[in-house]
Amino acid sequence: MSVTALEILGELVRGRSVAQGEGVLARRAGELLDSAGFTVALPHWEAGREQLVARTGGTSAPLTLTGHLDTVPADPAQWAIDPWTAERDGDRVVGRGTSDMKSGVAALLVAAAAHAARRHSCRGLQVVLTAGEETGCTGAATLQRSDLLVGGPLLVAEPTANRLLLGHKGVHWMQLTSKGRAAHGSAPELGVNAVVRLARAAVALHDHEGWPTHDRFGSVTANVGLLAGGARPNVVPDTARMLLDLRTVPGVDAATLRGIVIGLAGTEVQVDDHVVLPVVDTAPDDPFVSEVREALSAAGLGADPQPPARFFTDASVLAGLLAGPDGRAAPTVVLGPGEPDQCHVVDEWCSASRVEAAVEVYAVLLDRWCRQG
Repeated sequence: MSVTALEILGELVRGRSVAQGEGVLARRAGELLDSAGFTVALPHWEAGREQLVARTGGTSAPLTLTGHLDTVPADPAQWAIDPWTAERDGDRVVGRGTSDMKSGVAALLVAAAAHAARRHSCRGLQVVLTAGEETGCTGAATLQRSDLLVGGPLLVAEPTANRLLLGHKGVHWMQLTSKGRAAHGSAPELGVNAVVRLARAAVALHDHEGWPTHDRFGSVTANVGLLAGGARPNVVPDTARMLLDLRTVPGVDAATLRGIVIGLAGTEVQVDDHVVLPVVDTAPDDPFVSEVREALSAAGLGADPQPPARFFTDASVLAGLLAGPDGRAAPTVVLGPGEPDQCHVVDEWCSASRVEAAVEVYAVLLDRWCRQG
């Protein structure tokens, strides 16, 4: 492949994909993989938001590499540079999506294309690029098992600074709704203020310290991400809405968490599930983990597994979709060149040298994958 991972990264960043436009990037990735010999499909989701599934080699339980093409928004007024330019500053590449996670996508595309272009008996490789991950894996959730070759392991190129993670927390987003009674703002005693009721719930949830914990994953966390209600200052608001983000841990089911939230918010607040995605947790002694660790060591990088990630990834959906005949979720690792602490921040950046190192790690892993087949 004549194009480098950093060049692809620049293309991906310049293709603004904030909850739209992923299809253009999926087609560009498809062109790169098609030229290397992949069979490329673009499963339709929404207009302009097509996703990519590309395959090469054997069709029985391939290794799947995945990443998402969308990003969160960026306000140029808050940035030191144009967030859509992928500007180079020494080893840093600055721009929205550089760490989360277009650097990982660029690295896996280069490694996958080079692997497919090399003449060998390929055990099987599948690349899946999704849309709508930032809104709760909504794009991945539209994929069907029939869209994929199942039964093999999964590598997610989300930002880990090229450190090995064997899983991540799950997520349970809830929508809380309060109904009150409208009245004139000069006579609030005649109404029931839905905003105040929900604000009290927000404070109780924010201040709660008794969330369930896990020895490896830590504690369930809660974030009040949205609180809205009312229309005018001179009207007692009769409705209010809150979105709550819980990051979940093994051994705690959705019903238990919902019960805690209801108890803290009060019975006059309606609580509904918004997005529920499971924890991802792969055994350290899984054979695929050993393959990844050996690839990291061969590339001169640390191979010891790190604590599970606080963020969630499309693996919450894809690991189940890729399950083999026994129904067990695909063995999954999270390993990518982006910086975990740069996700969603102003002046987001990634390390150019880490992007190049990720290409090497993925290349070694793919070579080992086929030689072990």
